[in-house]
Amino acid sequence: MSPRNPDDEEEQTGATHSELSGSAADVLQARDVHGGVHFHGGGTRRDRVPPRQLPAGVRSFVNREEELRRLNKVLTGHSAEPMVVAVCVIAGTAGVGKTSLAVHWAHQVSSQFPDGHLYANLHGYDPGPRATPEQVLDRFLRALGVPADEVPADLDDRAALYRSLLAGRRMLIILDNAATTGQVRPLLPGTAGCLVVVTSRSHLSGLVFREGAHRVTLGVLTEREAVSLLRNVTADYRPEASPDELAELARLCAHLPLALRIAAERAARRPHTALHELIEDLRDESGLWDALSTDDDDEADAVRSVFAWSYRALPEDAAALFRLLGVHPAPEFSVSSVAALAGTSYGQARQRLEALADAHLVEQVSRGRYQLHDLLRSYATEQAREEETPESRVAALRRVLTWYLHAADRVRELLSPREARMPLDSAPAIDAPSFEDEDEALSWYESERPFLVAATRAAAEAGLHQIAWQLPATLRGVYMTFNPFGDWISTGHVGLESARVLGDQMGEAELLDSLAMAYTQSGQLDEAEEYHLAALSLRRELGDNLGEAIALNGLGLLHLRRRELAAAQRAFQEATALLRGQEDAYWKALVLANLAEVHIELTRYDEAAELLHEARAIFSGEDDYAAEGNALYLTSRVERELGRVDRAAAHIDHALDLARARGNEAHEAHWLLERCRVLRAAGSPGEALVPCQRATTIQQRLGDRSREAQALDETGETYQALGQPEEAVNFHRRAVALHRAVGDRWRLAGSLGNLANALAASGSGADALRPLVREALVALADFDDPRAAALRTRLQSLV
Repeated sequence: MSPRNPDDEEEQTGATHSELSGSAADVLQARDVHGGVHFHGGGTRRDRVPPRQLPAGVRSFVNREEELRRLNKVLTGHSAEPMVVAVCVIAGTAGVGKTSLAVHWAHQVSSQFPDGHLYANLHGYDPGPRATPEQVLDRFLRALGVPADEVPADLDDRAALYRSLLAGRRMLIILDNAATTGQVRPLLPGTAGCLVVVTSRSHLSGLVFREGAHRVTLGVLTEREAVSLLRNVTADYRPEASPDELAELARLCAHLPLALRIAAERAARRPHTALHELIEDLRDESGLWDALSTDDDDEADAVRSVFAWSYRALPEDAAALFRLLGVHPAPEFSVSSVAALAGTSYGQARQRLEALADAHLVEQVSRGRYQLHDLLRSYATEQAREEETPESRVAALRRVLTWYLHAADRVRELLSPREARMPLDSAPAIDAPSFEDEDEALSWYESERPFLVAATRAAAEAGLHQIAWQLPATLRGVYMTFNPFGDWISTGHVGLESARVLGDQMGEAELLDSLAMAYTQSGQLDEAEEYHLAALSLRRELGDNLGEAIALNGLGLLHLRRRELAAAQRAFQEATALLRGQEDAYWKALVLANLAEVHIELTRYDEAAELLHEARAIFSGEDDYAAEGNALYLTSRVERELGRVDRAAAHIDHALDLARARGNEAHEAHWLLERCRVLRAAGSPGEALVPCQRATTIQQRLGDRSREAQALDETGETYQALGQPEEAVNFHRRAVALHRAVGDRWRLAGSLGNLANALAASGSGADALRPLVREALVALADFDDPRAAALRTRLQSLV
């Protein structure tokens, strides 16, 4: 498992801590109170084409004139007032056409939203797991231009960044199939200009009462509307169809658009069968369901009747595929995964999916990808249970899960090649996708990410425990890069339990390591320590020296994050001893760089320089810009502290070049702070404001509050160096507020000291400084290293 310096962890996680005391909204409010950063230019995200995510509208959309009129009224509002943030809920029973109406209307008014359209299916009523707000925000932020590895970790941080990016824009957001208000609220914009349309079987009264949402309740079609829909679809094939026959067919479909479209498609595809014969078949099917039904839900019975009527008319190969789709762990699937599921060729899978799409039993959502309506997915699952043996269902599931496992391994190979490969036994029935480059691998991962979670759970529930632990273990390196903490932690626990069921101690150790790093990077440090220690104990029991060293390195990073410097040093030194003689020098270099940072914090610069020289010699032959850049950043710190400013500048400039070449703004923003310090040390504080500006604006955009606070503090120190303490006070106040919010006691103490310095320089007396000094000394109580001692002395001298 690739270790990460605590600086790297924070820049990737958005510095989320378990001791968070304030929400992102609180911090944004604090920004307003203390004033903005008065920088000009820069900081804007690269130009992008506005997102246009609306699905295609349905063919032959008819009627719904009253509902469309009400939606148009919601959009226009009062002409004398500017448009406010609007939320509209389209509510109605399953299959009534909520999504069709929302998408049809959205296409009609899309030109009024020039900044783009976002769409998400929340899967609120699917048999599988619902989409979480964290998952949807991750997708939306990336669509809005935030690189995947720069999406904040915490839900509040993601929501705050999302609201910031939407501020001042006119965007249309469709949230389809919501089950609860909790799925929706984090996805609402915070300022005027955007319109959110939510579809749900629930009335979502909370949105109406609290957010003032407008509700449009969608009922079944009238007989006239239902007959019109049927006639539009069948007119070219059955021009002679009588109004009475169409009315009877509509009645058997309970006037529900989903059932009507399936029935109309079947009638259109069988023009030589008399319509009254098709109606008689459907009536017989309805009678069967009436006899089997134990409730009074006529609409549900009608839908099931139409499903059965259409399903039984399918060719056997298409029908077999349809019911196997009920075994597939995901409601959306590629042709390749379906081929693996069914054990057929790609071409056969595509032909059968096209037959199902023609029958309106699946829907094509993009090139090579299809989805099932939640009602149809439930029906397919029922048919699989009734018509497939338990053995055939498990065999199909094993085939598709093996396909996912091997595809994930190819993603790992490109996106995280340093991660150890899991020993995968069996090959998939159809070859997993190949990727030309990192972009293709990332695109596949983004498309399949929510379904990889479902696949892991499905494997465990089916007793396929080897796949259940190997899949999250294979994805670990990818998770470490992009920090989808919900996915990472949930699949990690499923995999850990499966490894323990099998008695596979190596698999157990891999998942313990993975969970330890997930908890570390997400700021849940107590849980991280528990899993690090468990992994370390098991690695020692197994006699796995490399694994033990990696676990010790992870434990050292945890101690370093807590500023437990003596404990961090011991862990890194033990890891270094274990790595002597290992063929892969890369791991040794990583640990040496981490140990060097401990020496820097302990002000042992000569020792740090020696370690970094050795580490950089190894990194120069490796293809890992982040590790090399971090070593250069640390070397710059050492050279600056030793007074060799020109050398420091060369090293930090090299690190920044590496970050910019890879387009990683998170690394760039963090390393820019060292550039600020180098310029100040060189006597050029005016020039130092430029990297301070860029670092601050990037961190604000990324929603990384801890890093933003550090950038603000550096800006304040730069203004102090310029002899402008009044300006410095404003920046230090904001840094203090943010450090309080994230609960970082060490950096809070430093910012309080800097604020007290600036106030003293601006003429404030001791009475104004004492509360700041007291708070800083309390924050320092648990730290006993040389830097902490020096800070205490400086604070006490102020009063």
